[in-house]
Amino acid sequence: MDKRIGAQLYSLRTFLEKPEDLDPTFAKVADIGYKTIQVSGLGPMPYSLIKEKADQHGLEIVCTHMGMNRYIHEIDGVIADHKAMDCKIAGIGAMPGEYREDLDALKKSINHFNKFSEELGKEGITFGYHNHGFEFVKLDGKFIMDYIVENTDISFIVDTYWFAFAGIDPAAYIKKLGKRAIVVHFKDLKALPNNTVTMCEVMEGNLNWDSIIKACEEAGAGYAMVEQDNAPDGDAFASMALSYKNLTTKGFI
Repeated sequence: MDKRIGAQLYSLRTFLEKPEDLDPTFAKVADIGYKTIQVSGLGPMPYSLIKEKADQHGLEIVCTHMGMNRYIHEIDGVIADHKAMDCKIAGIGAMPGEYREDLDALKKSINHFNKFSEELGKEGITFGYHNHGFEFVKLDGKFIMDYIVENTDISFIVDTYWFAFAGIDPAAYIKKLGKRAIVVHFKDLKALPNNTVTMCEVMEGNLNWDSIIKACEEAGAGYAMVEQDNAPDGDAFASMALSYKNLTTKGFI
């Protein structure tokens, strides 16, 4: 596994709404120590400019999230955008609700995923699907996620928080996926006094990071991307810095 720590830019989306936001935000990301980034949640701006500014700040773009409709209707544009960023992993952030209502809908989604993977693969780009918790709803006694795993050859951008949220052992499922877990979103889960849970910075919650990291290494996972959907105290950069600092104690750089 690449031990350089990556930043999932969705975590900083409110600081990346306009082209002029790229320089100051990327400077802060690099100053924290991040080496790789996932392009997700940014406002409308040229992908070539994102690449230019990332290069200026020593940040390697390794992954993206784009909407499913773009893959369905604009696959050539998706390919062009990834080539503009020299990015080899193209991801979908979530499966729209209409594609998971029942088995027939899920089969349509799976067919789409296989087609995306084939078209992107011709251009040297790997397609990856990002899980949330709903993939662990059961249809006819089997998890939606398992249908996707068993009926595609795609890779996965997996999320440790959402595994745990759904009652799934993150380390065990990463081991199950093996090298298909091409990117792993590092995000922690913390129990709250009101008997609910929330997302939190890596190693600030209840997840077993030694077992997760070991599973990533044994599975041959590609990249670790820190994600914090909403910073607990409103300071997204401080949140990302805390996760980075904590991960350096586990051999990441």
